[in-house]
Amino acid sequence: MGGLGTTEIVIIAVVALILFGPSKIPEFAKQCGRAMNMFKKGLKEGIDDDAPKQDDPAKKP
Repeated sequence: MGGLGTTEIVIIAVVALILFGPSKIPEFAKQCGRAMNMFKKGLKEGIDDDAPKQDDPAKKP
């Protein structure tokens, strides 16, 4: 039970092309790219919010 091989990827691409048509595939890829960028941005903001501040009075001894 490994990952996807070249044959499986080609079959998935052909089926997607048949189902959605050539005009919908670029739109779908663009939307996926935007979603990934928004996810990464939100993840980075969440990490930045959780990081302790240098001038945080609660952390001073």
